[in-house]
Amino acid sequence: MWSFGSSKHRQICQRKQDERASRIANLPSVYKSAISSSERSILNAPIEELVEDVQNSVKSPIDILRAYGKAAVRAQHATNCVTEIMFPEAEDWINDGNVNLEGPLAGIPVSLKDSIIVNGFDASVGYSGKCFKPHAKDGAIVRLLKDAGAVPHVKTALPITLLSFESTNDVWGRCTNPHNKDYSPGGSTGGEGAILAFGGSRIGIGSDVAGSVRAPAHFSGCFSLRCSTGRWPKYGVDTSMPGQEGIPSVFSPMARTLGDLVYFTKSLIQCKPWKYDQSVHRLAWRQDAYEKFKEKKRFRIGVMRTDGVVKPSPACARALQTTVDALKQQDHDVFDLTLPTAPYAPLDALAIASQLLNAEGTRTYSRFFSRGETNDAGAAQLSFWMGLPSPLRWLYVKYVRYIRRDTVWARLLESLHEKSAYGNWQLVYQRESFKNFWFDWWNEQEGMDFMLTPPNATPAVPHGGMKDAVASCGYTFLFNLLDYTCGVLPVTKVNAREDLLPEDFVVDDNGVARGAYKHYNAIKLHGLPVAVQIVGRRLEEEKVLAIMERVESALEESGSVYELLQVPDTP
Repeated sequence: MWSFGSSKHRQICQRKQDERASRIANLPSVYKSAISSSERSILNAPIEELVEDVQNSVKSPIDILRAYGKAAVRAQHATNCVTEIMFPEAEDWINDGNVNLEGPLAGIPVSLKDSIIVNGFDASVGYSGKCFKPHAKDGAIVRLLKDAGAVPHVKTALPITLLSFESTNDVWGRCTNPHNKDYSPGGSTGGEGAILAFGGSRIGIGSDVAGSVRAPAHFSGCFSLRCSTGRWPKYGVDTSMPGQEGIPSVFSPMARTLGDLVYFTKSLIQCKPWKYDQSVHRLAWRQDAYEKFKEKKRFRIGVMRTDGVVKPSPACARALQTTVDALKQQDHDVFDLTLPTAPYAPLDALAIASQLLNAEGTRTYSRFFSRGETNDAGAAQLSFWMGLPSPLRWLYVKYVRYIRRDTVWARLLESLHEKSAYGNWQLVYQRESFKNFWFDWWNEQEGMDFMLTPPNATPAVPHGGMKDAVASCGYTFLFNLLDYTCGVLPVTKVNAREDLLPEDFVVDDNGVARGAYKHYNAIKLHGLPVAVQIVGRRLEEEKVLAIMERVESALEESGSVYELLQVPDTP
Protein backbone atom coordinates (compact mmCIF):
# COMPACT_ATOMS: atom_id res chain seq x y z
CA MET A 1 0.00 0.00 0.00
CA TRP A 2 2.81 2.43 0.87
CA SER A 3 4.52 1.79 -2.44
CA PHE A 4 1.26 2.30 -4.36
CA GLY A 5 0.46 5.53 -2.54
CA SER A 6 3.96 6.89 -3.01
CA SER A 7 3.89 6.03 -6.71
CA LYS A 8 0.56 7.80 -7.16
CA HIS A 9 1.97 10.87 -5.42
CA ARG A 10 4.98 10.96 -7.73
CA GLN A 11 2.77 10.52 -10.78
CA ILE A 12 0.57 13.46 -9.79
CA CYS A 13 3.61 15.69 -9.21
CA GLN A 14 5.04 14.75 -12.58
CA ARG A 15 1.69 15.41 -14.30
CA LYS A 16 1.46 18.88 -12.77
CA GLN A 17 4.99 19.76 -13.79
CA ASP A 18 4.39 18.37 -17.29
CA GLU A 19 1.18 20.38 -17.52
CA ARG A 20 3.03 23.58 -16.61
CA ALA A 21 5.82 22.83 -19.10
CA SER A 22 3.25 22.13 -21.81
CA ARG A 23 1.39 25.36 -21.17
CA ILE A 24 4.65 27.30 -21.48
CA ALA A 25 5.75 25.39 -24.59
CA ASN A 26 2.38 25.93 -26.30
CA LEU A 27 2.13 29.64 -25.62
CA PRO A 28 1.65 31.83 -28.70
CA SER A 29 4.91 32.97 -30.26
CA VAL A 30 4.39 36.53 -28.97
CA TYR A 31 5.26 35.23 -25.49
CA LYS A 32 8.56 33.70 -26.64
CA SER A 33 10.30 36.46 -28.59
CA ALA A 34 12.83 38.98 -27.32
CA ILE A 35 11.55 41.86 -25.23
CA SER A 36 11.09 44.88 -27.49
CA SER A 37 11.86 48.49 -26.58
CA SER A 38 8.14 49.23 -26.22
CA GLU A 39 7.74 46.23 -23.93
CA ARG A 40 10.75 47.35 -21.94
CA SER A 41 9.04 50.70 -21.39
CA ILE A 42 5.96 48.83 -20.12
CA LEU A 43 8.06 46.81 -17.69
CA ASN A 44 9.71 49.96 -16.37
CA ALA A 45 6.60 52.16 -16.14
CA PRO A 46 4.84 52.76 -12.80
CA ILE A 47 1.47 51.03 -12.69
CA GLU A 48 -0.29 54.36 -12.22
CA GLU A 49 1.04 55.45 -15.61
CA LEU A 50 0.03 52.16 -17.26
CA VAL A 51 -3.49 52.42 -15.83
CA GLU A 52 -3.89 55.91 -17.26
CA ASP A 53 -2.65 54.72 -20.66
CA VAL A 54 -5.13 51.81 -20.68
CA GLN A 55 -8.04 54.00 -19.64
CA ASN A 56 -7.14 56.53 -22.35
CA SER A 57 -6.63 53.79 -24.98
CA VAL A 58 -2.97 54.73 -25.36
CA LYS A 59 -1.82 51.21 -24.49
CA SER A 60 -3.57 47.90 -24.96
CA PRO A 61 -4.01 45.74 -21.84
CA ILE A 62 -3.18 42.73 -24.03
CA ASP A 63 0.21 44.28 -24.87
CA ILE A 64 0.86 44.90 -21.18
CA LEU A 65 -0.10 41.32 -20.34
CA ARG A 66 2.18 39.93 -23.04
CA ALA A 67 5.13 42.03 -21.90
CA TYR A 68 4.74 40.71 -18.38
CA GLY A 69 4.03 37.24 -19.69
CA LYS A 70 7.42 37.22 -21.37
CA ALA A 71 9.07 38.46 -18.20
CA ALA A 72 7.23 35.89 -16.07
CA VAL A 73 8.39 33.03 -18.31
CA ARG A 74 11.97 34.25 -17.94
CA ALA A 75 11.50 34.44 -14.18
CA GLN A 76 10.17 30.89 -14.19
CA HIS A 77 13.17 29.57 -16.14
CA ALA A 78 15.54 31.37 -13.76
CA THR A 79 13.90 30.63 -10.39
CA ASN A 80 11.05 28.11 -10.78
CA CYS A 81 8.73 30.66 -9.16
CA VAL A 82 5.54 30.00 -11.16
CA THR A 83 2.96 27.29 -10.53
CA GLU A 84 0.00 28.03 -12.81
CA ILE A 85 0.34 29.83 -16.17
CA MET A 86 -2.83 31.82 -16.90
CA PHE A 87 -1.90 34.03 -19.91
CA PRO A 88 -4.41 32.61 -22.45
CA GLU A 89 -7.25 32.76 -19.93
CA ALA A 90 -6.17 36.27 -18.93
CA GLU A 91 -6.44 37.40 -22.55
CA ASP A 92 -9.98 35.97 -22.61
CA TRP A 93 -10.84 37.78 -19.36
CA ILE A 94 -9.73 41.04 -20.95
CA ASN A 95 -11.55 40.45 -24.24
CA ASP A 96 -14.84 39.23 -22.77
CA GLY A 97 -15.17 42.03 -20.22
CA ASN A 98 -14.46 39.87 -17.18
CA VAL A 99 -11.88 42.48 -16.18
CA ASN A 100 -13.10 46.04 -15.59
CA LEU A 101 -10.87 48.19 -17.81
CA GLU A 102 -12.29 51.35 -16.28
CA GLY A 103 -11.13 50.39 -12.79
CA PRO A 104 -8.22 51.95 -10.86
CA LEU A 105 -5.98 49.00 -11.79
CA ALA A 106 -7.04 48.75 -15.43
CA GLY A 107 -4.85 46.31 -17.32
CA ILE A 108 -2.28 45.68 -14.57
CA PRO A 109 -1.03 42.06 -14.42
CA VAL A 110 -1.04 40.72 -10.85
CA SER A 111 0.64 37.54 -9.65
CA LEU A 112 -1.02 35.46 -6.94
CA LYS A 113 0.24 33.10 -4.29
CA ASP A 114 -0.73 29.57 -5.30
CA SER A 115 -3.23 29.29 -2.43
CA ILE A 116 -5.50 31.98 -3.90
CA ILE A 117 -8.52 30.54 -5.72
CA VAL A 118 -8.96 31.31 -9.44
CA ASN A 119 -11.78 29.92 -11.55
CA GLY A 120 -10.61 26.95 -13.61
CA PHE A 121 -7.32 26.39 -11.77
CA ASP A 122 -6.06 24.32 -8.86
CA ALA A 123 -5.04 25.81 -5.55
CA SER A 124 -2.66 23.00 -4.73
CA VAL A 125 -0.89 24.68 -1.80
CA GLY A 126 1.97 22.34 -2.74
CA TYR A 127 0.05 19.13 -1.86
CA SER A 128 -0.41 16.47 -4.54
CA GLY A 129 -3.77 15.58 -2.98
CA LYS A 130 -5.10 19.03 -3.89
CA CYS A 131 -4.00 18.78 -7.53
CA PHE A 132 -6.31 18.36 -10.53
CA LYS A 133 -9.24 19.76 -8.58
CA PRO A 134 -9.85 23.08 -10.35
CA HIS A 135 -12.13 25.55 -8.64
CA ALA A 136 -15.46 26.44 -10.20
CA LYS A 137 -15.42 30.16 -9.50
CA ASP A 138 -13.11 32.97 -8.46
CA GLY A 139 -12.51 33.62 -4.78
CA ALA A 140 -13.24 36.98 -3.16
CA ILE A 141 -9.72 38.33 -3.67
CA VAL A 142 -9.75 37.55 -7.40
CA ARG A 143 -13.24 39.00 -7.90
CA LEU A 144 -12.09 42.18 -6.19
CA LEU A 145 -8.96 42.35 -8.35
CA LYS A 146 -10.83 41.83 -11.61
CA ASP A 147 -13.47 44.41 -10.70
CA ALA A 148 -10.62 46.86 -10.02
CA GLY A 149 -9.23 46.12 -13.49
CA ALA A 150 -6.30 43.92 -12.50
CA VAL A 151 -5.39 40.88 -14.60
CA PRO A 152 -4.22 37.76 -12.72
CA HIS A 153 -1.56 36.22 -14.98
CA VAL A 154 0.34 33.63 -12.90
CA LYS A 155 0.18 31.82 -9.59
CA THR A 156 3.39 31.42 -7.63
CA ALA A 157 5.41 29.07 -5.48
CA LEU A 158 5.09 28.38 -1.77
CA PRO A 159 6.24 25.73 0.72
CA ILE A 160 4.12 22.76 1.57
CA THR A 161 2.48 23.48 4.99
CA LEU A 162 2.97 27.27 4.46
CA LEU A 163 5.14 27.29 7.59
CA SER A 164 8.57 28.12 6.23
CA PHE A 165 10.85 30.86 4.96
CA GLU A 166 11.62 28.53 2.06
CA SER A 167 9.36 27.68 -0.89
CA THR A 168 9.71 24.03 -1.84
CA ASN A 169 7.34 21.13 -2.39
CA ASP A 170 7.19 17.91 -4.38
CA VAL A 171 4.44 19.16 -6.71
CA TRP A 172 6.29 22.16 -8.15
CA GLY A 173 9.88 21.69 -7.03
CA ARG A 174 12.21 24.22 -5.45
CA CYS A 175 11.85 27.96 -5.96
CA THR A 176 15.19 29.78 -5.90
CA ASN A 177 16.36 33.29 -5.12
CA PRO A 178 16.80 35.43 -8.27
CA HIS A 179 20.07 36.82 -6.88
CA ASN A 180 21.62 33.45 -6.03
CA LYS A 181 20.13 30.08 -7.00
CA ASP A 182 21.62 28.39 -3.91
CA TYR A 183 19.43 30.43 -1.55
CA SER A 184 15.76 30.64 -0.68
CA PRO A 185 13.63 33.50 -2.02
CA GLY A 186 11.76 33.45 1.29
CA GLY A 187 8.46 31.96 2.30
CA SER A 188 5.78 31.19 2.50
CA THR A 189 5.09 33.73 -0.28
CA GLY A 190 8.48 32.98 -1.80
CA GLY A 191 7.34 32.71 -5.41
CA GLU A 192 6.07 36.27 -5.20
CA GLY A 193 9.37 37.48 -3.79
CA ALA A 194 11.22 35.81 -6.66
CA ILE A 195 8.99 36.92 -9.52
CA LEU A 196 8.72 40.52 -8.28
CA ALA A 197 12.44 40.88 -7.69
CA PHE A 198 13.21 39.35 -11.09
CA GLY A 199 10.72 41.66 -12.83
CA GLY A 200 8.13 39.11 -14.00
CA SER A 201 5.36 40.94 -12.17
CA ARG A 202 4.80 44.37 -10.63
CA ILE A 203 2.15 43.49 -8.05
CA GLY A 204 1.68 40.31 -6.05
CA ILE A 205 -0.70 39.06 -3.39
CA GLY A 206 0.53 36.82 -0.58
CA SER A 207 -0.33 35.88 2.97
CA ASP A 208 1.49 36.40 6.24
CA VAL A 209 1.12 34.41 9.46
CA ALA A 210 4.67 34.72 10.84
CA GLY A 211 6.42 36.92 8.29
CA SER A 212 5.39 35.30 5.01
CA VAL A 213 5.23 38.46 2.88
CA ARG A 214 8.02 40.19 4.80
CA ALA A 215 10.70 37.48 4.70
CA PRO A 216 10.40 37.16 0.87
CA ALA A 217 10.71 40.94 0.47
CA HIS A 218 13.82 40.87 2.68
CA PHE A 219 15.34 37.74 1.11
CA SER A 220 14.59 38.59 -2.54
CA GLY A 221 14.63 42.38 -2.68
CA CYS A 222 11.13 43.80 -3.17
CA PHE A 223 8.53 45.65 -1.09
CA SER A 224 5.69 44.33 1.06
CA LEU A 225 3.03 45.46 3.48
CA ARG A 226 1.73 43.22 6.24
CA CYS A 227 -1.81 44.54 6.77
CA SER A 228 -3.69 44.19 10.02
CA THR A 229 -6.51 41.68 10.17
CA GLY A 230 -9.76 42.99 8.76
CA ARG A 231 -8.23 45.35 6.20
CA TRP A 232 -8.02 42.85 3.33
CA PRO A 233 -10.18 39.88 2.28
CA LYS A 234 -9.29 36.55 3.88
CA TYR A 235 -11.68 34.19 2.08
CA GLY A 236 -11.55 32.70 -1.40
CA VAL A 237 -8.30 30.88 -0.65
CA ASP A 238 -7.14 27.42 0.26
CA THR A 239 -4.74 26.71 3.08
CA SER A 240 -2.80 24.04 4.90
CA MET A 241 -4.37 25.00 8.24
CA PRO A 242 -8.10 25.68 7.89
CA GLY A 243 -9.61 26.81 11.18
CA GLN A 244 -6.36 28.17 12.61
CA GLU A 245 -7.26 31.54 14.15
CA GLY A 246 -4.81 31.79 17.05
CA ILE A 247 -2.50 33.82 14.80
CA PRO A 248 -4.63 34.74 11.79
CA SER A 249 -3.10 34.60 8.34
CA VAL A 250 -3.43 37.99 6.65
CA PHE A 251 -3.48 38.40 2.87
CA SER A 252 -1.44 41.42 1.90
CA PRO A 253 0.22 43.11 -1.09
CA MET A 254 3.77 42.93 -2.39
CA ALA A 255 5.30 45.02 -5.18
CA ARG A 256 8.41 45.59 -7.23
CA THR A 257 8.55 49.28 -6.29
CA LEU A 258 7.28 51.26 -3.34
CA GLY A 259 5.30 53.63 -5.55
CA ASP A 260 3.41 50.67 -6.98
CA LEU A 261 2.76 49.28 -3.50
CA VAL A 262 1.22 52.57 -2.35
CA TYR A 263 -0.90 53.07 -5.46
CA PHE A 264 -2.09 49.47 -5.48
CA THR A 265 -3.03 49.40 -1.79
CA LYS A 266 -4.91 52.68 -2.03
CA SER A 267 -6.75 51.53 -5.17
CA LEU A 268 -7.88 48.21 -3.69
CA ILE A 269 -9.11 49.76 -0.46
CA GLN A 270 -10.99 52.39 -2.45
CA CYS A 271 -12.81 49.52 -4.19
CA LYS A 272 -14.49 48.70 -0.86
CA PRO A 273 -13.24 45.17 -0.19
CA TRP A 274 -15.85 44.76 2.56
CA LYS A 275 -18.36 44.25 -0.28
CA TYR A 276 -16.52 41.04 -1.23
CA ASP A 277 -15.77 39.56 2.18
CA GLN A 278 -17.75 39.88 5.40
CA SER A 279 -14.54 39.77 7.48
CA VAL A 280 -13.25 43.09 6.12
CA HIS A 281 -13.80 46.22 8.20
CA ARG A 282 -15.76 49.01 6.53
CA LEU A 283 -12.69 51.20 6.73
CA ALA A 284 -12.16 53.46 3.73
CA TRP A 285 -8.77 54.72 2.57
CA ARG A 286 -7.79 57.57 4.91
CA GLN A 287 -6.04 60.08 2.70
CA ASP A 288 -5.72 62.54 5.58
CA ALA A 289 -3.66 60.04 7.61
CA TYR A 290 -1.47 59.29 4.59
CA GLU A 291 -0.83 62.98 3.89
CA LYS A 292 -0.19 63.76 7.55
CA PHE A 293 2.81 61.45 7.64
CA LYS A 294 3.96 62.31 4.14
CA GLU A 295 4.24 65.92 5.28
CA LYS A 296 5.24 65.62 8.93
CA LYS A 297 8.54 67.42 9.36
CA ARG A 298 10.08 65.44 12.21
CA PHE A 299 9.46 61.85 13.20
CA ARG A 300 10.15 60.24 16.55
CA ILE A 301 11.52 56.79 15.69
CA GLY A 302 12.20 53.92 18.06
CA VAL A 303 14.87 51.47 16.91
CA MET A 304 14.64 47.83 17.92
CA ARG A 305 18.26 46.75 17.57
CA THR A 306 17.62 43.17 18.67
CA ASP A 307 14.72 40.99 19.73
CA GLY A 308 16.81 39.64 22.60
CA VAL A 309 16.79 36.13 21.15
CA VAL A 310 18.98 36.40 18.03
CA LYS A 311 21.09 39.51 17.52
CA PRO A 312 21.06 40.74 13.91
CA SER A 313 23.89 39.64 11.64
CA PRO A 314 26.42 42.25 10.48
CA ALA A 315 24.60 42.62 7.14
CA CYS A 316 21.22 43.24 8.79
CA ALA A 317 22.73 45.51 11.45
CA ARG A 318 24.44 47.52 8.69
CA ALA A 319 21.16 47.96 6.77
CA LEU A 320 19.49 49.10 9.98
CA GLN A 321 22.27 51.56 10.81
CA THR A 322 22.33 52.88 7.23
CA THR A 323 18.65 53.71 7.61
CA VAL A 324 19.14 55.24 11.05
CA ASP A 325 21.95 57.46 9.73
CA ALA A 326 19.84 58.59 6.76
CA LEU A 327 16.96 59.54 9.05
CA LYS A 328 19.24 61.36 11.47
CA GLN A 329 20.66 63.38 8.58
CA GLN A 330 17.14 64.71 8.09
CA ASP A 331 16.99 65.69 11.77
CA HIS A 332 14.47 63.06 12.84
CA ASP A 333 14.47 62.05 16.50
CA VAL A 334 15.88 58.50 16.46
CA PHE A 335 16.40 56.57 19.69
CA ASP A 336 17.10 53.00 20.74
CA LEU A 337 14.17 51.23 22.35
CA THR A 338 14.19 49.50 25.70
CA LEU A 339 11.80 46.64 25.09
CA PRO A 340 9.45 45.12 27.65
CA THR A 341 10.82 42.33 29.81
CA ALA A 342 9.25 38.97 30.67
CA PRO A 343 6.45 38.03 30.52
CA TYR A 344 5.99 40.56 27.69
CA ALA A 345 9.36 40.33 25.96
CA PRO A 346 9.79 39.29 22.30
CA LEU A 347 10.82 35.81 23.48
CA ASP A 348 7.48 35.50 25.24
CA ALA A 349 5.75 36.58 22.02
CA LEU A 350 7.64 33.91 20.10
CA ALA A 351 6.61 31.25 22.62
CA ILE A 352 2.95 32.28 22.74
CA ALA A 353 2.61 32.73 18.98
CA SER A 354 4.29 29.44 18.09
CA GLN A 355 1.97 27.57 20.47
CA LEU A 356 -1.14 29.30 19.12
CA LEU A 357 -0.14 28.58 15.54
CA ASN A 358 0.36 24.88 16.27
CA ALA A 359 -2.06 24.34 19.13
CA GLU A 360 -3.51 21.20 17.51
CA GLY A 361 -0.10 19.57 17.32
CA THR A 362 0.39 20.13 13.55
CA ARG A 363 -2.30 17.54 12.86
CA THR A 364 -4.19 19.79 10.45
CA TYR A 365 -1.48 20.38 7.86
CA SER A 366 -0.28 16.79 8.29
CA ARG A 367 -3.59 15.29 7.21
CA PHE A 368 -3.20 16.68 3.68
CA PHE A 369 0.00 14.75 3.02
CA SER A 370 -0.06 11.92 0.52
CA ARG A 371 2.01 8.83 1.10
CA GLY A 372 5.62 9.53 0.26
CA GLU A 373 5.14 13.32 0.19
CA THR A 374 8.10 15.37 1.42
CA ASN A 375 7.60 17.75 4.32
CA ASP A 376 9.30 21.13 4.58
CA ALA A 377 12.56 20.87 6.54
CA GLY A 378 11.46 23.39 9.16
CA ALA A 379 7.89 22.16 9.50
CA ALA A 380 9.24 18.62 9.88
CA GLN A 381 11.10 19.78 12.99
CA LEU A 382 7.85 21.13 14.44
CA SER A 383 6.07 17.85 13.73
CA PHE A 384 8.91 15.88 15.31
CA TRP A 385 8.74 17.84 18.55
CA MET A 386 4.96 17.80 18.60
CA GLY A 387 4.96 14.02 18.29
CA LEU A 388 7.64 13.35 20.89
CA PRO A 389 6.32 11.38 23.91
CA SER A 390 5.93 13.64 26.93
CA PRO A 391 8.52 11.82 29.15
CA LEU A 392 11.19 12.14 26.46
CA ARG A 393 10.38 15.80 25.89
CA TRP A 394 10.54 16.43 29.64
CA LEU A 395 13.94 14.78 29.92
CA TYR A 396 15.39 16.60 26.92
CA VAL A 397 14.09 19.98 28.08
CA LYS A 398 15.71 19.39 31.49
CA TYR A 399 18.97 18.58 29.73
CA VAL A 400 18.78 21.72 27.58
CA ARG A 401 17.85 23.97 30.49
CA TYR A 402 20.16 22.69 33.21
CA ILE A 403 23.05 20.97 31.43
CA ARG A 404 23.38 23.14 28.33
CA ARG A 405 21.97 26.12 30.28
CA ASP A 406 19.91 27.22 27.27
CA THR A 407 16.78 28.68 28.83
CA VAL A 408 15.57 30.18 25.53
CA TRP A 409 15.52 26.92 23.57
CA ALA A 410 14.14 25.03 26.57
CA ARG A 411 11.32 27.56 26.87
CA LEU A 412 10.26 26.96 23.27
CA LEU A 413 10.74 23.19 23.23
CA GLU A 414 8.74 22.50 26.38
CA SER A 415 5.71 24.22 24.87
CA LEU A 416 5.68 22.23 21.61
CA HIS A 417 2.87 19.80 22.26
CA GLU A 418 -0.78 19.55 21.39
CA LYS A 419 -3.04 21.73 23.55
CA SER A 420 -6.41 20.99 25.04
CA ALA A 421 -9.25 23.44 24.56
CA TYR A 422 -8.49 24.73 28.05
CA GLY A 423 -4.81 25.15 27.20
CA ASN A 424 -5.66 26.98 23.98
CA TRP A 425 -7.95 29.37 25.83
CA GLN A 426 -5.13 30.18 28.22
CA LEU A 427 -2.89 31.01 25.29
CA VAL A 428 -5.54 33.28 23.78
CA TYR A 429 -5.77 35.04 27.14
CA GLN A 430 -1.97 35.50 27.14
CA ARG A 431 -2.13 36.85 23.59
CA GLU A 432 -4.73 39.45 24.50
CA SER A 433 -2.83 40.44 27.66
CA PHE A 434 0.31 40.79 25.55
CA LYS A 435 -1.47 43.09 23.10
CA ASN A 436 -2.84 45.23 25.92
CA PHE A 437 0.58 45.54 27.58
CA TRP A 438 2.29 46.59 24.35
CA PHE A 439 -0.51 49.08 23.65
CA ASP A 440 0.31 50.81 26.92
CA TRP A 441 4.06 50.43 26.35
CA TRP A 442 3.86 52.19 22.97
CA ASN A 443 1.85 55.02 24.54
CA GLU A 444 4.68 55.50 27.03
CA GLN A 445 7.28 56.09 24.29
CA GLU A 446 6.64 59.85 24.24
CA GLY A 447 5.03 60.25 20.86
CA MET A 448 6.86 57.50 18.96
CA ASP A 449 5.64 57.54 15.36
CA PHE A 450 6.97 54.17 14.31
CA MET A 451 9.46 51.40 15.07
CA LEU A 452 12.41 50.51 12.87
CA THR A 453 13.66 46.91 13.06
CA PRO A 454 15.45 44.24 11.07
CA PRO A 455 12.97 41.95 9.27
CA ASN A 456 15.11 38.93 10.23
CA ALA A 457 18.36 38.22 12.02
CA THR A 458 20.04 37.13 8.78
CA PRO A 459 19.61 37.54 5.03
CA ALA A 460 18.31 34.62 2.98
CA VAL A 461 18.90 31.07 4.14
CA PRO A 462 20.36 28.41 1.84
CA HIS A 463 18.05 25.65 0.64
CA GLY A 464 17.29 23.33 3.52
CA GLY A 465 18.40 25.96 6.02
CA MET A 466 15.03 26.17 7.75
CA LYS A 467 15.75 22.84 9.39
CA ASP A 468 18.12 24.78 11.63
CA ALA A 469 16.52 28.25 11.49
CA VAL A 470 12.90 27.14 11.97
CA ALA A 471 12.44 29.22 15.15
CA SER A 472 14.34 32.28 13.93
CA CYS A 473 11.34 34.41 13.00
CA GLY A 474 11.00 36.62 16.06
CA TYR A 475 11.44 39.93 14.25
CA THR A 476 8.30 39.30 12.22
CA PHE A 477 6.25 36.88 14.38
CA LEU A 478 6.12 39.40 17.24
CA PHE A 479 4.04 41.75 15.12
CA ASN A 480 1.69 39.02 13.93
CA LEU A 481 0.89 38.37 17.58
CA LEU A 482 0.30 42.10 18.09
CA ASP A 483 -1.50 42.44 14.72
CA TYR A 484 0.53 45.55 13.84
CA THR A 485 0.87 46.94 10.34
CA CYS A 486 4.41 46.43 9.01
CA GLY A 487 6.23 47.31 5.81
CA VAL A 488 9.51 45.97 4.44
CA LEU A 489 11.75 47.83 2.02
CA PRO A 490 15.15 46.77 0.65
CA VAL A 491 18.12 48.91 1.65
CA THR A 492 21.32 47.27 0.48
CA LYS A 493 22.97 43.96 -0.44
CA VAL A 494 25.34 41.74 1.49
CA ASN A 495 28.97 42.75 1.05
CA ALA A 496 31.51 39.95 1.40
CA ARG A 497 34.05 42.27 2.99
CA GLU A 498 31.92 44.60 5.12
CA ASP A 499 29.55 41.98 6.52
CA LEU A 500 31.95 39.31 7.73
CA LEU A 501 31.46 38.22 11.32
CA PRO A 502 33.97 40.16 13.44
CA GLU A 503 36.46 38.09 15.40
CA ASP A 504 34.86 39.27 18.65
CA PHE A 505 31.29 38.54 17.48
CA VAL A 506 29.52 36.22 19.89
CA VAL A 507 26.41 34.36 18.76
CA ASP A 508 23.68 34.46 21.38
CA ASP A 509 24.00 31.31 23.46
CA ASN A 510 20.70 29.65 22.63
CA GLY A 511 19.42 27.10 20.13
CA VAL A 512 17.44 29.63 18.10
CA ALA A 513 20.48 31.83 17.52
CA ARG A 514 22.80 28.93 16.80
CA GLY A 515 20.36 27.63 14.20
CA ALA A 516 20.07 31.04 12.55
CA TYR A 517 23.84 31.62 12.41
CA LYS A 518 24.70 28.14 11.20
CA HIS A 519 24.28 29.37 7.63
CA TYR A 520 25.52 32.96 7.90
CA ASN A 521 28.53 33.35 5.63
CA ALA A 522 29.02 36.83 4.16
CA ILE A 523 31.16 35.52 1.31
CA LYS A 524 28.51 33.04 0.17
CA LEU A 525 25.72 35.58 0.84
CA HIS A 526 27.43 38.34 -1.16
CA GLY A 527 24.94 40.21 -3.34
CA LEU A 528 21.78 39.03 -1.59
CA PRO A 529 19.31 41.73 -0.53
CA VAL A 530 18.99 43.14 2.98
CA ALA A 531 15.96 45.15 4.12
CA VAL A 532 14.50 46.98 7.10
CA GLN A 533 11.05 46.75 8.66
CA ILE A 534 8.80 49.73 9.40
CA VAL A 535 6.31 48.99 12.19
CA GLY A 536 3.15 50.94 12.90
CA ARG A 537 0.23 50.04 15.10
CA ARG A 538 -2.91 48.11 14.26
CA LEU A 539 -4.79 49.26 11.11
CA GLU A 540 -2.24 51.95 10.25
CA GLU A 541 -1.69 50.97 6.62
CA GLU A 542 -1.87 54.53 5.28
CA LYS A 543 0.57 55.79 7.89
CA VAL A 544 3.07 52.97 7.35
CA LEU A 545 3.04 53.41 3.56
CA ALA A 546 3.63 57.15 3.90
CA ILE A 547 6.51 56.55 6.31
CA MET A 548 8.01 53.94 4.00
CA GLU A 549 8.10 56.58 1.27
CA ARG A 550 9.77 59.03 3.61
CA VAL A 551 12.35 56.42 4.65
CA GLU A 552 13.11 55.50 1.05
CA SER A 553 13.50 59.19 0.21
CA ALA A 554 15.88 59.69 3.15
CA LEU A 555 17.97 56.72 2.02
CA GLU A 556 18.15 58.01 -1.53
CA GLU A 557 19.15 61.50 -0.39
CA SER A 558 21.93 59.96 1.69
CA GLY A 559 23.21 58.14 -1.40
CA SER A 560 21.84 54.70 -0.56
CA VAL A 561 19.81 53.60 -3.58
CA TYR A 562 18.68 49.99 -3.87
CA GLU A 563 19.14 48.70 -7.43
CA LEU A 564 16.47 46.38 -8.81
CA LEU A 565 17.27 43.45 -11.07
CA GLN A 566 16.41 43.97 -14.73
CA VAL A 567 14.63 41.41 -16.90
CA PRO A 568 16.93 40.09 -19.66
CA ASP A 569 15.86 40.94 -23.21
CA THR A 570 16.17 37.41 -24.55
CA PRO A 571 14.83 34.14 -23.12
